[in-house]
Amino acid sequence: MASSNSAVAEPDTQEQASSTKPKRQPRYHVILWDDPEHTYEYVISMMRELFHMSEIQGRKLAEEVDTKGRAICLTTTLEHAELKRDQIKAYGRDPHSMRSKGSMSASIEPAP
Repeated sequence: MASSNSAVAEPDTQEQASSTKPKRQPRYHVILWDDPEHTYEYVISMMRELFHMSEIQGRKLAEEVDTKGRAICLTTTLEHAELKRDQIKAYGRDPHSMRSKGSMSASIEPAP
């Protein structure tokens, strides 16, 4: 068999490294919206159960929702953000409030 003198081009190592590096998924905020029908206790309980926040973190988030009208609960991937939004919407009424007829509102939005 005859040998060939033609050289095979090797890919640039930087190019190769960047092509094998996984792309980071876009991030999304889970937004909790304020309403007058839910108590701080409800928000704190929900944040502890759904987001594993401490009582102090849950209270800070409840205060932010109350004063600013909305608060970011979590920044994560789209699929996880959708799950958490749906869990907030399905959490149910506030047992501490007679005015509460259902869950709080939540949405997701792309993180900058």
